[in-house]
Amino acid sequence: MKSLVKSMNLKMLLTFLVFNLIQLAMMAQDGTTTTTKSVDVEVTKTENWYAAPWVWIVGAAIFILLLVALIGGGRSRSGDRVSVTRTVERDSDV
Repeated sequence: MKSLVKSMNLKMLLTFLVFNLIQLAMMAQDGTTTTTKSVDVEVTKTENWYAAPWVWIVGAAIFILLLVALIGGGRSRSGDRVSVTRTVERDSDV
């Protein structure tokens, strides 16, 4: 029983130390000390090609045209029909 209590105390102590070290690391990155330095950063933003609205409009138009061509490609109009007739001749010499 004493070893269990001792191990629990050790685990609690180690947990306390780890959390304090994490807190210390976070405070070190805070930068609110009296000797802060200012840094000028220039950010240039370039827009991606797929963010432009005209790209989506052109893409949708091409998609609709392809869809209509694929779906309507199986239909045939009455003037486009082709009829084929076959004549078979047999020899009677057999």
